[in-house]
Amino acid sequence: MLFKFKSQATSDLIMLEADARRLLKIILGDDPVKGIVQSNDLSRAIAALESAVAQDESDRKQVAKKAQALNSGEDDESAPLKSVSLAQRAAPMLKLLKRCLLEKSDVVWGV
Repeated sequence: MLFKFKSQATSDLIMLEADARRLLKIILGDDPVKGIVQSNDLSRAIAALESAVAQDESDRKQVAKKAQALNSGEDDESAPLKSVSLAQRAAPMLKLLKRCLLEKSDVVWGV
């Protein structure tokens, strides 16, 4: 399933269900299939998402340090591929939210 986020301030943002639900849980505390973030709540939503991104980056650095310490004797080619970070997943949503904040526009999805 896809989530389509709409606003009068930006073009539509389409995300896969798992990624959208993860971001909605961070922003709202739950992950409704239909909903709205009103313009007066955008500052709080942006702050929550930026805080989660910062925490995720900190966690990823700690995990990378531990992995590097464990693999110090192995060559770099044996290291697994890194997964997509929350910062990468959240970047389009943050851009949308910030633009909507500037233009005082609501964000809706599932309608």
